[in-house]
Amino acid sequence: MDQISITAEVPKSPWGATTTKVVCPCSFTDVMSEQLAKQLDDESQSFPDFSSVSAALDAGEERETDSDLMLAQMLQMQFDKEFDTQLRTEERKFNGDSKLSISFENYRMVHPYEASGSSEDEVDWQDSCDDPYKADKPTITPKRGFTGKGKNITTKHDEVVCGRKNTARMDNFAPEINVGDGLGMDLKLSNQVYNSLKQHCYSEQRRSARLHEKKEHSTAEQAVDPRTRLLMYKMVNAGILENINGCISTGKESVVFHANGGSMENNAVPDECVLKVFKTTLNEFKNRDKYIKDDYRFIDRFSKLNPRTIIRLWAEKEMHNLARMKKAGIPCPEVVVLKKHILVMSFIGKDHVPAPKLKEAMLGSEDMKRAYYQVVHMMQQLYQECNLVHADLSEYNMLWHECKVWLIDVSQSIEPNHPHSHEFLFRDCRNVATFFQKGGVSEAMNMYELFNVVSGLQLSGDSEAEFLAQIEALEKMNEDHVQRRGKKMYNFSDGGPPLLHDDD
Repeated sequence: MDQISITAEVPKSPWGATTTKVVCPCSFTDVMSEQLAKQLDDESQSFPDFSSVSAALDAGEERETDSDLMLAQMLQMQFDKEFDTQLRTEERKFNGDSKLSISFENYRMVHPYEASGSSEDEVDWQDSCDDPYKADKPTITPKRGFTGKGKNITTKHDEVVCGRKNTARMDNFAPEINVGDGLGMDLKLSNQVYNSLKQHCYSEQRRSARLHEKKEHSTAEQAVDPRTRLLMYKMVNAGILENINGCISTGKESVVFHANGGSMENNAVPDECVLKVFKTTLNEFKNRDKYIKDDYRFIDRFSKLNPRTIIRLWAEKEMHNLARMKKAGIPCPEVVVLKKHILVMSFIGKDHVPAPKLKEAMLGSEDMKRAYYQVVHMMQQLYQECNLVHADLSEYNMLWHECKVWLIDVSQSIEPNHPHSHEFLFRDCRNVATFFQKGGVSEAMNMYELFNVVSGLQLSGDSEAEFLAQIEALEKMNEDHVQRRGKKMYNFSDGGPPLLHDDD
């Protein structure tokens, strides 16, 4: 028998010529042997099938992964199993507590391991359309309106039938209303009780919608809406402020925050500042428009703005009033910058502690007397030099700092040619006179004398009603005089800080 020599060619080496290696010779009979063919066939069929790979994955066995086919099958099975698990999670998250559920069964990868008896791989009954624990709805009367015959007839107005029908109708309430297990207990609700529950459900839905709207689009109490919060963050990012520490006080028109000052190119920033954020809700200060509607500085702009945009005008008005007061030498906060409805001013106080209000300050007799004369002098300066009336002056809007009185909250201040300026001035005089008279200042004038001293008028009256009647007549004459001469226009030559413009 001829012998065949099998040679193998070794790849060419980069350092030399190709060499030929002679393998040990074998006979032709051995090559054509059936035993060798059977051995090769057994080796080719030794790859695992699909079911064995699935069983190995479920049992957690460690198998040899020398075979590329088995490795690919194991990876594919693991990928499909993770995909189905993620799909179940998304299905539960999408449905939530809704009574109407959507199934993703058609998108799952069907594999043998899903048919196993493991509770982990079974579909949860909450994901299915049929709920085995759901109570059956009570039987109600048919469309014809009655059941039975003769004496056993039962109409839809029967107390028991109507009660069960009302219980079944509770399923139509909103999902957030928990109706309990009334169906399973065969509960019977009267019409009066059902109507009360239905009305309460509607009221809660409307209240929830209002609270959500107020939270997202308003600035109230010590919280700010997202748009206002973004404006405050922009001030910090621009370097105008270093940080915002917290809320100092709240009022009917604004919320005041304390902050540490930063730096600006054209304007000095104090070390301690306050952010006066004007509230975007119109509920707490509903009559604020009467202070600005008839103000001839803003009358043309007021008529063209919606109520929420007017709040920016309100902040701008306080900025210009403070600029006039600062120019006249009246102790008041110094405005740093105005950005929409946020007014940044200097802080009246020291080391994060705000100055006390005149109502809360513990003043001796000499300090109280000094404060009185200073307040009277500032009211004269406001009226005669600044051409302003505070319109809300009281012991709550005056601070005691560095042994002198500081005026704050002048957003509602108006000019003397306002149709109600003297009426507001008389109210300020009444508040000041009452406070200092109660404070033990014997030199304090009464409200009528203080009004004449501040305004320069010589009105007389034995009672408050007669005095107010003369004020109303004076305001009517002033209003007619202004209307005959036309609308008086004022251009803001007060100087003051810059306005930061930003797109909504």
